[in-house]
Amino acid sequence: MVAEQFVELFGSDPVVHGFVGGLFIATLNLVGASLVFVWRNPSERSLDGVLGFAAGVMLAASFTSLIIPGIETYSGGDPIPVLLGVALGAVALDRSDVLVPHAHYLVTGRRRTDAANPSESLPVDDKRLAGVVLFVLAITIHNMPEGLAVGVGFGSGDPAAAIPLMLAIGIQNIPEGFAVSVAAVNAGLDRRFYAAVAGIRAGVVEIPLAVLGAFAVQRVSALLPYAMGFAAGAMLFVISDEIVPETHTRGNERVATLGTILGTIVMLYLDIALA
Repeated sequence: MVAEQFVELFGSDPVVHGFVGGLFIATLNLVGASLVFVWRNPSERSLDGVLGFAAGVMLAASFTSLIIPGIETYSGGDPIPVLLGVALGAVALDRSDVLVPHAHYLVTGRRRTDAANPSESLPVDDKRLAGVVLFVLAITIHNMPEGLAVGVGFGSGDPAAAIPLMLAIGIQNIPEGFAVSVAAVNAGLDRRFYAAVAGIRAGVVEIPLAVLGAFAVQRVSALLPYAMGFAAGAMLFVISDEIVPETHTRGNERVATLGTILGTIVMLYLDIALA
């Protein structure tokens, strides 16, 4: 029913669907970023809880909307293309973190130390400005697999399967957008300025990647299982390398874990209810 209404509204072109999906998740990122106007001083406990929720949604979506359908539906039961895509997605995010340092600096107020390079320093003299720049770059890179995942989902030509994924990523973009806005405000940026920047940043990255993902798998259908695995692997890397460690460094492990479980439950419900 939902998929039929979606097609009635936006037609049957999967690339257009990818654009709509990218616009949707970017808009919810802006909604999350704008929460800094109404929830001005959230506690670390609250932030860890909402980030845990985002991790749970992404975790479930990686399997129910990407890995499992990629294997069962789009690669004829052969797991190799999807699993290879998962590995490539994880490697791509790992390499991006080498090029652009982690976002931990602003989220936690401290930097991870590298045993091989304990004297790691910011690349410009103004530490606050450098932190903001690195933070925005890191979060932008980590938004890329989300836009790609939505585009690949719609590019499969099955809106019924893609819509739950779109909703899941959109929902997790709300707490993610809020958390990164709080971090930027804590670094000294103006609330109104950063809320606007966050929406533009998300849209610039997620919308074109959603369109690109839909276009690519439509033109070369053999790419679909690899692309689904790639998007899932990239999201799993973000969860394990970024979100989980950060939500477990301030003594709020239990709240973050409960948030992750709640996010998983919400995504599983959406996947079943909208199927």
